[in-house]
Amino acid sequence: MAIDLKNSVLVKKLQPVRGHFLGAFGFSLFINLLMIVPALYMLQVFDRAVGSGSTPTLLMLTLIMVGLLAAMGALDWVRGQIMVRASAAIDKILAEPVFEASFRQSLRTGGISSSPQSVIDLIGLRQFLAGPGLNAFFDTPWVPVYIVIMFLFHTYFGLLALFCVALLGGLSFASQRMTTGNLSEANKLAMWANNYTTRNLRNAEVIESMGMIADVRERWMQRNRQVVGLQAEASDTATAFTSSSKALRIMLQSLALGVGAYLAINLEISPGMMIAGSILLGRALAPVDQLVGAWKGLQNAREQFTRLDDLLTKFPEDPERMELPAPQGALSVEKITVSPPGGSTPVLRGVDFELPAGVSLAVIGPSAAGKSSLLRAILGLWPVMLGAVRLDGASMDKWDRGMLGPYLGYLPQDIELFDGTISENIARFGEIDSEKIVTASRLAGVHEMVLRLPEGYDTVIGQSGGALSAGQRQRVGLARAVYGQPKLVVLDEPNSNLDDLGEAALREALLALKALGTTLIIVSHRPSVLSVVDKILILRDGQVVDFGDAEAITRRVQQATTKRPAALSQTVSVPVPGIGQA
Repeated sequence: MAIDLKNSVLVKKLQPVRGHFLGAFGFSLFINLLMIVPALYMLQVFDRAVGSGSTPTLLMLTLIMVGLLAAMGALDWVRGQIMVRASAAIDKILAEPVFEASFRQSLRTGGISSSPQSVIDLIGLRQFLAGPGLNAFFDTPWVPVYIVIMFLFHTYFGLLALFCVALLGGLSFASQRMTTGNLSEANKLAMWANNYTTRNLRNAEVIESMGMIADVRERWMQRNRQVVGLQAEASDTATAFTSSSKALRIMLQSLALGVGAYLAINLEISPGMMIAGSILLGRALAPVDQLVGAWKGLQNAREQFTRLDDLLTKFPEDPERMELPAPQGALSVEKITVSPPGGSTPVLRGVDFELPAGVSLAVIGPSAAGKSSLLRAILGLWPVMLGAVRLDGASMDKWDRGMLGPYLGYLPQDIELFDGTISENIARFGEIDSEKIVTASRLAGVHEMVLRLPEGYDTVIGQSGGALSAGQRQRVGLARAVYGQPKLVVLDEPNSNLDDLGEAALREALLALKALGTTLIIVSHRPSVLSVVDKILILRDGQVVDFGDAEAITRRVQQATTKRPAALSQTVSVPVPGIGQA
């Protein structure tokens, strides 16, 4: 895929480091000019020092040569330092937007594209730009300088140099054409295999318990064999071209010595020119020869650049937004139609209701009714196709997420804790405020449980929660959700893993949040939770079946259960406080 440099988002972001590359290119000019010194030194030694038998001349030529080559080494070191700093500047410019774009990609694809590949691409691109492979591309434009000097020595030398450069350049182009396809396909399969392995490691217990390891391993091995085969084929081709290029370079350089000897025998050039011409040809061929070896790195860097550019184009940075007043928790859901990220089939259609600040709502309905989808739409995690979700009158997509975050609390069905201490998880990895952490823990009924752990709040846990049980993870997740006393708290099956003690603690937490004026939205089927809410919304097949005051909804369901239990069971298959299973 060709890179549109003119419209490339990545190129625009990298404008600040343009000077680094121009500087390195400028240093390459002086470095390559000084590369001529060994040839000129040999020319002068043979034609002046040896011819005249003058030791002082030889000494002066040697001192000049040593000084100039030392300067060349210093310039080459400076060029390397420029590229190292360019690499660091690239990381400083791209690290944050690439991380955020990767996060948005995972969010908008429902986790399907969850992969650290973009971060790996950024590291690989940095390493290539700071490595020696890029020097070949800086040195190649100066090859014509060597060819011109060889023409000045003799036309035969110049023609030989043109032929040699064209031959090795053709080998480089052929190597690129014959290996690009295999390397590109191998990289894609390797990415799939890495993601597949990562997902399997997260489910190691399931795989082990049900004896799935052989089948899972075989599936991975099939893709891995394809990767190895494609890489081996590309490597075989590249190795053949590299070996051929190396052999040809040595042979052609020796041939240049033979041509020079012929011209010297016929007195068309001096013996010094014969040696200098061979050295110059070797110098002219060196960058071209290096290109053959560096082509694989260039191809990988090109693909990494393309993927990063595509990522930043599809998932641009959020624009800066004016800071809105702190929300009070008034929620308005206006006839929304919602599809999962990347999907086109609506899972919610025409859902419409309002919640004043401080009002609590229970969302109930049968499986696949759209309850969790509604919560994600309310939080702005899933895009709204039609309609709008507003918090204090402002659409959720108009809020700055960094500013809004402290005023929201969310407890998903699948509790994800992060690598760090319990206190860091509860504090959402922000500044550790012991008082707020303990307040949130007490509110969630988890304070005493945490104190019984060997390290208390300093206990380190991982994504799976470490030694915490499912119920303990859920309660720590609840403490995180209510940390800082947010204005809107959304809980998705908050008691699915709780015992009777945890259930009682959850009920007390909900009552405390209501007393604080927090707007609550809860998905739950258990009467102990539903009994504390102000309103109930019943969903079925992505549409609102009923919405109103909890007591009125309860009364209507009781009446419907008495009169038409069979019909009701087809409409709402959920328990309601005081009724049991309707």
